[in-house]
Amino acid sequence: MSDRGQREPDTGSFSKVLFPGLRLAYLVVPKAKTERFTDAAGQLGGVGSFVSQATVAEFMEQGHFSRHLRRMRVLYSQRRSYLVDALSDIFGSRMAIQPQAGGLQVLAYPSTGQSDALLAQAAQAHGLPLQALSRWRMRPSSSGGLLMGFSGFATREQAYASVQRLRAALDDVWAPAGHRVRAASPRA
Repeated sequence: MSDRGQREPDTGSFSKVLFPGLRLAYLVVPKAKTERFTDAAGQLGGVGSFVSQATVAEFMEQGHFSRHLRRMRVLYSQRRSYLVDALSDIFGSRMAIQPQAGGLQVLAYPSTGQSDALLAQAAQAHGLPLQALSRWRMRPSSSGGLLMGFSGFATREQAYASVQRLRAALDDVWAPAGHRVRAASPRA
């Protein structure tokens, strides 16, 4: 739990770490708030599948969940590096990469000064599911960025192929401004 003083609840979903079809979430509540949350949960109804809950509980008790998380951390760290390497090699200084310590996404900040929404739209037109950071801002900001997922890159070559497609998409936007980027091959 991130709240060391245990003042705030912590939520999550097993769908994100096991498989999407599971549709099972959790809520860790500080001891002082347990009764209030239990009462509220009783009024809401909609209890999840007892079979799924029992299966996940046994999976955790037997230590399988911890092993699974360790494997996934290694796997996703590798996939993160595939994307970061491809972005660095293909875009160079035109894209400042900010990998996150956790999660399944990388932040990239184009140095061209163009709207992140425009760049994300160009990427999406090429079938790349990027998101503009400005979409998530409450107030306007001069710095925009792109949010890119990496969980689907099983190989370095897949990451490079995807980033090459991104380069082609952004070249369409950057070309008038003289920002064409060079092609690159996957690192060995």
